[in-house]
Amino acid sequence: MLKARKSEIIEVLRAKADRAGIAVVTDFKGLTAEELTDLRVKLRAAGVDYQVVKNTLARKAVQGGTHEALAVHFKENCAVAFGYDDPVAAAKVLVDYAKTSKKFAIRLASLSGKIIDEQGVKNLSTLPGKPELLATLLGTMNAVPTNFVGLFANMIRGLLYALNGVKEKKEAA
Repeated sequence: MLKARKSEIIEVLRAKADRAGIAVVTDFKGLTAEELTDLRVKLRAAGVDYQVVKNTLARKAVQGGTHEALAVHFKENCAVAFGYDDPVAAAKVLVDYAKTSKKFAIRLASLSGKIIDEQGVKNLSTLPGKPELLATLLGTMNAVPTNFVGLFANMIRGLLYALNGVKEKKEAA
């Protein structure tokens, strides 16, 4: 491979790694091209890039970046999944695929620069995703003013009933 081509690959990997919130190193040894394509399609739908990398190029690409701690773990056949928006979505797809494929394995990941092992990635996949968390937050934020309005409406309604009762008593007398 030409040196210019190698430096181009390193720069592309560096750009992806710097943009990514999570980088997951996986072992794909024994998977067929069709199985890898199937995995890539599932990951792409979740907004995740999956790339088979040469170990030396990957080590150079992550040096000095957020996921620098991964550099020592690029050994043997490996590929990296870069998740940009939602780290939980990347973890969910990879863990689900690892459950269905005996040849595919998750080695470890770097979540915003902190190394997490395979069990940590599995635990991350059980968390609700970003859309679910935002929906919960918005529901909570909406409940406070709704309850506040309901509380004051009940107070005013009670006052209205009391005044109406006084009016009816005076009319009857």
